[in-house]
Amino acid sequence: MDLLAGMIAKAKGNLQRIVLPEGLEERTLKAADIVLAEGIANVILIGHKAEIEAKAASFGLKNIAKAQILDPATDAKMSTYTNLLFDLRKSKGMTIEEATKLAQNPLYLGCLLIKNGDADGEVAGAMNATGNVLRPAFQIVKTLPGISVVSGAFLMFTNTPEYGENGLLVFADCAVSPNPTAAELAQIAVCTGQTTRSIAGFEPRIAMLSFSSKGSASHEFVDKVVEATKLAKEMAPDMQIDGELQADAALVPAVGQSKAPGSAIAGHANVLVFPDLQAGNIGYKLVQRFAKAEAVGPILQGMAAPINDLSRGCSVDDIVKLIAITANQAIGAKK
Repeated sequence: MDLLAGMIAKAKGNLQRIVLPEGLEERTLKAADIVLAEGIANVILIGHKAEIEAKAASFGLKNIAKAQILDPATDAKMSTYTNLLFDLRKSKGMTIEEATKLAQNPLYLGCLLIKNGDADGEVAGAMNATGNVLRPAFQIVKTLPGISVVSGAFLMFTNTPEYGENGLLVFADCAVSPNPTAAELAQIAVCTGQTTRSIAGFEPRIAMLSFSSKGSASHEFVDKVVEATKLAKEMAPDMQIDGELQADAALVPAVGQSKAPGSAIAGHANVLVFPDLQAGNIGYKLVQRFAKAEAVGPILQGMAAPINDLSRGCSVDDIVKLIAITANQAIGAKK
């Protein structure tokens, strides 16, 4: 897990402002305390100041005083955030009264801080469903230029150093988009390549997965992956991308040479892009359980600023890691 140590060191060297909307959630507070103690990021907690401080004290937390606490009921900039939300959504029929009410919602307020330049990234989801986290993100922060789909990547730390980068692979999409079109799958591939560069720190070799390798099967599902591969190469000519490839052809040199002779990716992939969410979600969980791999993520990709969604079953350590990852995404986005 040297990579995670490296990400933490990078975050410490370039402190980012990470907003945590769930300011009263126990694991979130404990993670914030660790992040502040270790100097991993500047933390913004949303909630009533007295309640947050009382809860932190009840848990014996010593560093929450270092956090910025934004109370929606009293903060002087709430009118700024309300007007920003109204301007962004009035064309969709939002009234100023609705904007005033929604701006009080911590998940909306966190995104408004980012949009207004008052925060660099957000981590939420310990007590909110994914849809509730992503809805304000789509409405306020929106996606990157040229990107219409958000996806979720996992860093897969396996015990098989012969695969990927000494056992580390990046899987996507395993979390968000159920059935991407060819164009969306191409976007997922390129975004995953960018995540690999900014977070994993190595050059991506991207395999577009299918049940076919280079025309070994004929089906509309295969056609989608072939088209996605073509579009991804056009979107990112500086990235190594190939497909369609079966998983063994992507990972095992001898199989890759047999099934896709001449491919620079076959047998050497370190990024696996799955054709749909069913395959991606099943695939990462099988590797996680059978291979006893550590799956870190999902790392959300495609947003105009880093906003990451936690599992509601997450641990304190999971939140600390995702804050460090979010900080690294923010650093990468500014380059």
